[in-house]
Amino acid sequence: MDRDTSREPTAGYVHYALIWAALVALLIMTIAVARLSLLANYSVLGSLSIATVKAGLVLIYFMHLKHEGRVVKGMLLLAVAALFFIIALTFVDVWYR
Repeated sequence: MDRDTSREPTAGYVHYALIWAALVALLIMTIAVARLSLLANYSVLGSLSIATVKAGLVLIYFMHLKHEGRVVKGMLLLAVAALFFIIALTFVDVWYR
């Protein structure tokens, strides 16, 4: 069976190069936050926030989730919510020790 590829938009090399440049810039920001103590007491939270943005870029553009249906996006939202809940519980446990 032939698959209908008319719904799958293709992105050019420039598009992927810009996303890659954004990922490299976010990597440099992560290193700066960790090494230079830019956020002082909130460096872990800052690093996790930057990692979330990087993961979002990879999921949306390189894994093409931007073009998926509601079911796949819903499953992703459920997984992200569970991960957020587990990380939040970890932070609460550490803060109240």
